[in-house]
Amino acid sequence: MQTLVIPLIPALPGLLHASAADATWAITATLLAGAVATPTMGRLGDMYGKRRMLLVSLGALVVGSAIGALSDSLVPMVAGRTLQGLAAGVIPLGISIMRDELPAERLGSATAMMSASLGVGGALGLPAAALLAENADWHVLFWTAAGLGLVVTALVVALVPESPLRTGGRFDVLGAAGLSIALVCLLLAISKGADWGWGSAATLGLFAAALVVLLLWGRWELRTPRPLVDLRTSARRQVLLTNIASAVFGFAMFAMSLVLPQLLQLPAATGYGLGKSMLVVGLVMAPSGLVMMALAPVSARITATRGPKTTLMCGAVVVAAGYALGVVLMSATWHLVLVSSIIGAGIGLAYGAMPSLVMGAVPVSETAAANSLNTLMRSIGTSVSSATAGLILARLTVQFGPVALPSRDGFRLVLGMGSAAAIIALAVAAFLPRRSAATSAPTEPEPAAAASR
Repeated sequence: MQTLVIPLIPALPGLLHASAADATWAITATLLAGAVATPTMGRLGDMYGKRRMLLVSLGALVVGSAIGALSDSLVPMVAGRTLQGLAAGVIPLGISIMRDELPAERLGSATAMMSASLGVGGALGLPAAALLAENADWHVLFWTAAGLGLVVTALVVALVPESPLRTGGRFDVLGAAGLSIALVCLLLAISKGADWGWGSAATLGLFAAALVVLLLWGRWELRTPRPLVDLRTSARRQVLLTNIASAVFGFAMFAMSLVLPQLLQLPAATGYGLGKSMLVVGLVMAPSGLVMMALAPVSARITATRGPKTTLMCGAVVVAAGYALGVVLMSATWHLVLVSSIIGAGIGLAYGAMPSLVMGAVPVSETAAANSLNTLMRSIGTSVSSATAGLILARLTVQFGPVALPSRDGFRLVLGMGSAAAIIALAVAAFLPRRSAATSAPTEPEPAAAASR
């Protein structure tokens, strides 16, 4: 869903009969909806059933995709993309279902694969979306998404059991509203800051509103008996540092997605662009997804033998090396395939370790909420990465005929920042406990859970 409209970005204003600035809402709406839905669906899953919330998320995906497929103007397209974004909770919900249902010897590899799918889906989805966009009507992209959503929904109904674990209590409506408002203000300011101006009243006002609402929200969450996010649990060393590392990794991962496609598509006459089509871009990026998938079992094996801290640190080293290599190897297509594959390997290792770190420090009854918060932190990292890279590439430009294009130095700086972000994640991971705290986390449902059965 994240890469679905990337091949359409240059044509979106014409396809939707909207200005270029307005057409970007087809992307921003999905980001905002995903940020709001992820923690909310995670908590609802813990309270009312993870499988149930998984089906609700998939239903939103199918309906949103159908609306997009029937759209020819901006408003219905934004509505459809918003519903697609509401399905973002499927990854943490899926990981949480695995914790409830799978035997211990299978849990590590399964959750590693599920977590890595965040990168795999994007990397493999891009060439598929580009192929469809170049050879069929663009509405087919959305019909395909709707069809895949129906297939997945049918498989969940047929194969995924409902966990009996429940937290009980009432849903924290005020907490959900407060966090949603804060996230929308924060991510809207980050994603639109470059268009509106980073010093504009709108951007600064949104940042200020996000800060104030977050402070009030945090005070409420600490006082309410059944919070949306248990901040005391989230403040545990293992959970807090894993979430910080996740945000930094989100920054590092997205830098690749912002730089490599542009390098591939810029005119060869610039001296550093490769002049390739969007389909070639997708084929260059696809191996990174395959590598992520292949490394997920390796990540689980390292975690089982040496602990998730070691796995996360190994992933950070590999990602940092991949970006550093990209600074000097960016003049041929095979260079970028190699760079993206190395970065993908590091992400596969790191993303596979994160669920183990989170689940090893939280009660079973809070699994979905904790995994959702971790996924949200990755999304915030990618949003900051997009804004930062966009600002750098807009400032460091060269003149190419009548247009200004991002310069080679701009691309190198963004790649260097990706490497630096991975090193920061390495430093954060170094302070994690040597072994998972799983043995100290409750393994039985709380009394409220038993009472709700």
